[in-house]
Amino acid sequence: MADNTLLEKVLSLQQKYEALQSQLADPEVISDMKKFVQLNKDYKELEPIIAAGLEYKKQLEELAEAKHIMITEKDEDLKEMAREVIQDIEPKLPEMEQKIKLLLIPADPDDGKNAMVEIRGGTGGDEAAIFAGDLFRMYSKYAERRGWKLEVTDQAPGTSGGFKQIVFKLSSSTDGVYGIMKYESGVHRVQRVPQTETQGRIQTSAASVAVFPEAGEFDIELNPADIRKDLFCASGPGGQGVNTTYSAVRLTHIPSGIVVQCQEERSQLKNLDRAMEELRTRLYNMEHQKYLDGIAAKRKTMVSTGDRSAKIRTYNYPQGRVTDHRIGWSMYNLPVFMDGDIQECIDQLTIAENAERLKEAGE
Repeated sequence: MADNTLLEKVLSLQQKYEALQSQLADPEVISDMKKFVQLNKDYKELEPIIAAGLEYKKQLEELAEAKHIMITEKDEDLKEMAREVIQDIEPKLPEMEQKIKLLLIPADPDDGKNAMVEIRGGTGGDEAAIFAGDLFRMYSKYAERRGWKLEVTDQAPGTSGGFKQIVFKLSSSTDGVYGIMKYESGVHRVQRVPQTETQGRIQTSAASVAVFPEAGEFDIELNPADIRKDLFCASGPGGQGVNTTYSAVRLTHIPSGIVVQCQEERSQLKNLDRAMEELRTRLYNMEHQKYLDGIAAKRKTMVSTGDRSAKIRTYNYPQGRVTDHRIGWSMYNLPVFMDGDIQECIDQLTIAENAERLKEAGE
């Protein structure tokens, strides 16, 4: 049976969709870049809803026509064809309705953005830094599988390998990277015999991962008077000029106290651009966190929102097991997971979050 209320909602959104289409062709709108960017974003967000709604409407019309044939036609061949159409369409309708209901629920407005990721070694000393390096490799391999671009902004190597801290940007022209990577925010715990352990004892260490939606040029307006810029010599690998030219850039946002730096490029201008990107993102994230806290206050479980200090996942090397504590999901092929095959876990987290959103919408 058709869900007429659902169809009415989609058809009303189609009017808004067509209005946006007209506005985006207006020369006045095109000349106002900030307005154009926002309207284009709204337009793109409506596209999948309209496409799913029109397909649902088409299936309903074909179903109605087939049922009409079953009642009015005497030709057995035509009735058999109509019966096959009914048997094909009816089982698909509940799934199509579920998909539209989910699309109609407002998503995180930042899901379509690129992501800035920060990994920090936590408790566990040198082993925590090594584990942070393992996580960075895992995300690098995952980005490679998905065809994403990875750019390191800043890094502080650990004394025995890995990183005390590493900050990098993940970007894609086709995927909403933040909407996929946001599930990785939180504390990741590892249980294994460290490389630095001579007695063969299993140690528990941790690293924290923070994933931020990248702020666009029009998301945050920065006042140059609020920013202090310091230049210094880059450290670490990079060739002869790395310690002799003031190419590294440190920016301090005086009102908030946020400090960012970039030393990965040889060019001071490129480092400045990347540092400004990160500063905008961190300032934007302060507002975005309020949005996440608002959602977390409503939900009984924490899938992709709220407390970044929560322990979300354990990597148990002796058992070859990785467990995500938010959804009770485990995989007993840890080497494959650490090699970037993390999609199944992200898919399960997405399903759990979608179930939460549907439940909220129904309450």
